[in-house]
Amino acid sequence: MTDLDDERLATGVQRTRDRFTAQAEKGRMSPEQAEKLGSLITGAESPEDLADADFVIEAVFEELEVKKKVFAQWEPVLRDDAILATNTSSLSVTAMGEDLKHPERLVGFHVFNPVEVTPLLEIVAAESTDDSTLATAFDLAAKLRRIAVLVKDAPSFVVNRVLTRMYDEIGRAIDAGGDPKTVDQALAPMGLPMAPLQLLDFVGPAVLVHITHTMHDAYPDRFTLSPWLDAVAEAGLTNVLPKRGEESDTYLTPQAEQARERTQGERAASSAGDDGANGQLLTRVQDALADEIGHMLDEGVVASARDVDLCMILGANYPFHLGGITPYLDRCGASERVRGQRFDAAQN
Repeated sequence: MTDLDDERLATGVQRTRDRFTAQAEKGRMSPEQAEKLGSLITGAESPEDLADADFVIEAVFEELEVKKKVFAQWEPVLRDDAILATNTSSLSVTAMGEDLKHPERLVGFHVFNPVEVTPLLEIVAAESTDDSTLATAFDLAAKLRRIAVLVKDAPSFVVNRVLTRMYDEIGRAIDAGGDPKTVDQALAPMGLPMAPLQLLDFVGPAVLVHITHTMHDAYPDRFTLSPWLDAVAEAGLTNVLPKRGEESDTYLTPQAEQARERTQGERAASSAGDDGANGQLLTRVQDALADEIGHMLDEGVVASARDVDLCMILGANYPFHLGGITPYLDRCGASERVRGQRFDAAQN
């Protein structure tokens, strides 16, 4: 494990060891196993300490130039057959490797939070990633007991792209004057495990803002920037997590309302308004999701709609009993409204 300085490094190593201890306390492993695994976690004080590593993965914050700098430090000291991996959630893996001497050994290895319980792993093939690197990544995923899905190197990949398109409609509705609570309740018929604003608490507005800007840069015709969401992130209104089954009230606080009032003048004219209760917002979200998944399939981001379903069930906790997001969009008519055919018809 590496970090910016010795203090952060020591803290990271200890936190990782503490996780094994916690697993032992829950009876998921013996204290002896926890101690043995914990002893395998060590700190690397310099890039040279990674010289004998088979697989190295960066998980620094989402800034392309910072990630490129990390890889520039690692590549010269690693073996020629070592794999370079990134845990980016939205950035271009291809762009990260453009200055590397061996971009063919760079791969996206996107793990989802909470890491301990979310089984999905998006394995991202950059333009230069070779078959050996991909095979190694899938082999490691299997050893980690993860369900891996091969994804083309496209902005935000699968799960975050789908969720961001949903939040685009949520942001439009609130920016147009919609009451946050009404907007939040409008998607209840979709059967999501969390209401959108409750999920936003979990993800963190700053993270969503970053991904939204990434998607807006890539597809400005489909992804807008929400002044309200930007203001909420800037105000630091995040991580006030309600108990399971309870509504989020983070975005109903005076601070959140002040953010909404400050951005009122920036709101674009929209038909969204406060219409969540009568189903118009729900229909717009359904159609937006069908449209975006259609674009992803046309671009070859994944091989089939079933891959999207798998990613959303395992990476975003989409209700398994509903069969996946594309069967839902087929049942509610969004697929035919937007694309003229059902997703399941395209797969048969």
